[in-house]
Amino acid sequence: MVDRRLVPPPTVIVLFGATGDLSHRLVLPALFRLAQQGLLPEDWRLVGNGRGDVAHEDFQERVRESLEEFGPKPSDGPWEAFRSRLRFAGGGFEAADPGSLLDVLEEARDELGGEAQYVHYLAVPPTAFAKLTEGLGEHDLVKGSRVVFEKPFGTSMASFQQLDRAAHAVFEEPQIYRIDHFLGKEAAQNIHVLRFANGLFARAWDRHHIHSVQIDVPETLDVSTRADFYEHTGAILDMLVTHLFQIAAEVAMEPCESLDAECIAAAREEVIGCFRKLSWDDVVVGQYEGYRQLDGVAPDSRTETFVAARMWVDNERWEGVPFLLRTGKCMAESHQRVTIRFRPPARGLDGAPPLGNCLAFELSGDGEIDLSLVAKQPGVTLTLGRAMTKLPLGKAFHTPSLPAYSRLIHDVLVGDRSLFTRPDGLAHVWEVAGDLLTDKPEPAVYAPGSWGPEAAQALAGPEGWILQR
Repeated sequence: MVDRRLVPPPTVIVLFGATGDLSHRLVLPALFRLAQQGLLPEDWRLVGNGRGDVAHEDFQERVRESLEEFGPKPSDGPWEAFRSRLRFAGGGFEAADPGSLLDVLEEARDELGGEAQYVHYLAVPPTAFAKLTEGLGEHDLVKGSRVVFEKPFGTSMASFQQLDRAAHAVFEEPQIYRIDHFLGKEAAQNIHVLRFANGLFARAWDRHHIHSVQIDVPETLDVSTRADFYEHTGAILDMLVTHLFQIAAEVAMEPCESLDAECIAAAREEVIGCFRKLSWDDVVVGQYEGYRQLDGVAPDSRTETFVAARMWVDNERWEGVPFLLRTGKCMAESHQRVTIRFRPPARGLDGAPPLGNCLAFELSGDGEIDLSLVAKQPGVTLTLGRAMTKLPLGKAFHTPSLPAYSRLIHDVLVGDRSLFTRPDGLAHVWEVAGDLLTDKPEPAVYAPGSWGPEAAQALAGPEGWILQR
């Protein structure tokens, strides 16, 4: 049975960019997953917005096609009840011309009794944020509403500040939800829960006990279907300054007095303020062989499809502990993995294997926690080996897990900002990575299906990247 405290009030969700790729692949399937689990409001409407003139029925069919491709399947239900709540408002939307959105919203709100809250979801490129936000203010769609901005929230310190001013000219900070879906993953949330709720790890979460932290997100996929987007973004913007920095902050944050929204968010943003500014001495960029031959890519492109960085956190807890961050396209394996490598005992046993004590969080799928320990191998001799135990989070409890987008959209609906980024932390992100976004070096070419440029191996020290062992 659903806890009624988790069911939001009547809501009109306004999805800008409703016919775009992000909505197609992630946002619409996430909403249907919430419907399946009874976590949408008792009554709601979704109003898609775009420049085209699309009939309600045609938009409903597009949503069905999204679900058929990316799941959950409409046949798994409750498709008919879901479909009946979908509307579309064409003609675009801006301050000077709202298209048909205002009329469709008025109809939707009347159907809900006139008191529904608005949730504005901007599933559009950052270049469209300011104009849409200005339009929401101009047409009185702000009071009592919430707004969701997709990453990246800017492409530099200057563009971030410009977007932040535009957002705050219309919305109060508690109304703003800057989404980074890595923070909504079950295993990512378990990083701070496992640490703060278990004395076994809470007392060992510092430089005296931890040798290094690796946050490793290799992907086997290429960028062939997103080459134009990637040519204007690259791995640093797409992954490093967003997902990987936020997960590093989850690992590094100071203990919280509680796990409420403001406490967790404040601790995350505070430790981001301790990240040391990155220089090219601690960063390697690469480009997979064949990238420059893709449509939409310049023949002399310096856009990186791979980045590895060695970052330092300048506070007492983490002094001298490297945070090793790596991501890339067309690599040997696909993972979303955080590995905490513990130091060996001061007086260990002879013959203990290297990397014997590691705690790892696999963020992909339903999530998994892995713990490796040094143990005696069975037999008549005292031979030490590395043993692994796994905790699959999707099967550890009877309650079903939620995909990251579903979890975060539900948090927006109920007003929980604990897994969303704040402007103070984002401002420091641009300070940390600003030098990497200008005057980029020629990226090292690496073979598809490899682990990236050879130069990246040196960042991890003599024992290398744990995923490659």
